[in-house]
Amino acid sequence: MDNTIKKVLVTGSAGFIGFHLSKKLLDNNIAVVGLDNLNPYYDPDLKKARLAQLTPNPSYSHVDLDLADRHGMEELFKTHSFDAVINLAAQAGVRYSLENPYSYVDTNIVGFVNLLEGCRHSGVRHFVFASSSSVYGANTKMPFSVHHNVDHPVSLYAASKKSNELMAHTYANLFGLAATGLRFFTVYGPWGRPDMALYLFTKAIIEDRAIDVFNHGKMVRDFTYIDDIVEGVYRVIHHIPEANISWDGNDPDPATSYCPYRIYNIGNNQKVDLMRYIEVLEECLGREAKKTFLPMQPGDVPATYANVDDLVRDVGFKPHTPIEEGIKRFVEWYKEYYGIQDKKV
Repeated sequence: MDNTIKKVLVTGSAGFIGFHLSKKLLDNNIAVVGLDNLNPYYDPDLKKARLAQLTPNPSYSHVDLDLADRHGMEELFKTHSFDAVINLAAQAGVRYSLENPYSYVDTNIVGFVNLLEGCRHSGVRHFVFASSSSVYGANTKMPFSVHHNVDHPVSLYAASKKSNELMAHTYANLFGLAATGLRFFTVYGPWGRPDMALYLFTKAIIEDRAIDVFNHGKMVRDFTYIDDIVEGVYRVIHHIPEANISWDGNDPDPATSYCPYRIYNIGNNQKVDLMRYIEVLEECLGREAKKTFLPMQPGDVPATYANVDDLVRDVGFKPHTPIEEGIKRFVEWYKEYYGIQDKKV
């Protein structure tokens, strides 16, 4: 079978990861149809600024569409023939799911089914979708492995991502749709999301405001730099899953299947204390943060840490960017984007 990928649909192309992935694809002469409805969950101007980097490329075309729009999605798949579909559009954020649960159902469940149906009826060869480290939920065995059971989510966001994995498996089983789910671990970097910790912290420190530090700072994350995420996704797109002939229903492996389905972690494979993360940011900004220590928020977890052995084995890539380098690049981008001048001493 010809595994050449020439044209892809990237949903959430104006989003943080979708924007960076679209650039990578375009740089490798792969045509991109980008879908994004520019919803106001965070500043649409940032999304428009990302899009402005993509639209001059003649191999990029943009579709302003909501995933939950069934008729619109049907027309999209009738109009285009995609070799692969990469779903990075989602209602993101653990905390927001406590306030607006319906938005997660509309985008992450209804929209996801619309994508699956589009892929099924148009002969898409590979469906790659963003899952999340949040699916590990109440699990405490570290590092988190794709071979661990993940049946105890602690937020609706996590539950919606777990449901995506289940629905994709169903389509792989029923219709032979090759599907790969990617569990991302705390992604950060230039052009990042304003609701994420690094962005919030940077803005507050520059404005001389206190930052909120949850669980009194006793948090551990597997912070993963955006370029590493994108490289991992890019390689996975070209690695179309096949049935695992040794899969055993008496001892079911959650990461593989008897049908063309696969789950991978993409994380930095490094445990980093939140306080160290803040310390590096303080060094990059040249000023100390005022800190407000708070208890753990509902739906959050104290630690994440990825086992990436399967990713390394199958696509030959392991995320590696240290936070010292990644945070430095983010701060440089942030200052340039917002026109912030360093104060003369």
